[in-house]
Amino acid sequence: MKARPREAGSTLASASKFLSAIAMLMIPALALSGPAKPAGTPSEQLTKSASKNVARPQVHVEKRTSRYWRVTFDNPPFNIFGPDTIPQLEDVVAQIETDPNLRVVVFDSAVPGYFLTHYDFDPPLSASTDLPSGSTGLHPLPDMLVRISRAPVVSIALIRGRATGVGSELALASDMRFASKEKAILSQWEVGASLVPGGGPMARLPRLIGRGRALEVLLGSDDINGDLAAQYGYVNRAFPDTQLDGFVDGLALRISGFDRQAIADTKRLVDFASLPSDPEIGAGWDAFITSVQRPVAQKNITRLMEMGLQKNPDVEARLGHYTEALGER
Repeated sequence: MKARPREAGSTLASASKFLSAIAMLMIPALALSGPAKPAGTPSEQLTKSASKNVARPQVHVEKRTSRYWRVTFDNPPFNIFGPDTIPQLEDVVAQIETDPNLRVVVFDSAVPGYFLTHYDFDPPLSASTDLPSGSTGLHPLPDMLVRISRAPVVSIALIRGRATGVGSELALASDMRFASKEKAILSQWEVGASLVPGGGPMARLPRLIGRGRALEVLLGSDDINGDLAAQYGYVNRAFPDTQLDGFVDGLALRISGFDRQAIADTKRLVDFASLPSDPEIGAGWDAFITSVQRPVAQKNITRLMEMGLQKNPDVEARLGHYTEALGER
């Protein structure tokens, strides 16, 4: 599908298509997840979702100093990213953008084996579709990724465990990425399930690793370990796991001691030379919306849910293997 630049008003049209598309995709998955959830209006469902958010936070902020924060994802057992996560991360992103003292933020995980994984297919549809667009005019997920990239603050992804789908896209949106040689796995799994990735990897990956390797990652839909990710430039460097935290912490503390305006100005000029435009990110999101409407995508997500997606640790740990099993022979 040929990508087209976004025009004014396209966000509302995309939101409408998103509602119908995700409905078709998720209803089969919801049917597999157990008894039907209680009925309610969109506002009632959002209220329940908000209450659930308050009961179990999934994103924690540790202010190690006034200039250096750790943002930790904590949604066991698999660190799946869903509509409950979006407002929590949105609140953190807003703080990152506006705190006058902050210089560096490091994203990491409290869940062993998982940095951050794919989108959650279980919640009520309104929990996703009723969320308003972000300040860029994009859906809140790509909106937050764009804003992280452009914030006047240095962002670093510390990847230990699986960074799959949204996790890979958050890492790509960060300014730097450092991975565990033994424990990091990066993956854009979507094409293996007949989807198009929606968080911007088609726009970001070619700039980092070149066109051929980007297509290998995206179309191969397979796991990339920490060593190979470093060789390709998918991450800055891969370290032995015992050295990863010390290096990232030392770099973050070093940068946090520098002048904030010099950091912000230097980053802004690098952004100008290297970041994709909003229309590029938006075209990817529109392609995702189109892809989820296709019957083959609905069939494959349903099959993955039957195999144990979001429930079976082996499926989550070897998602590349299970998506390969979906392919035609």
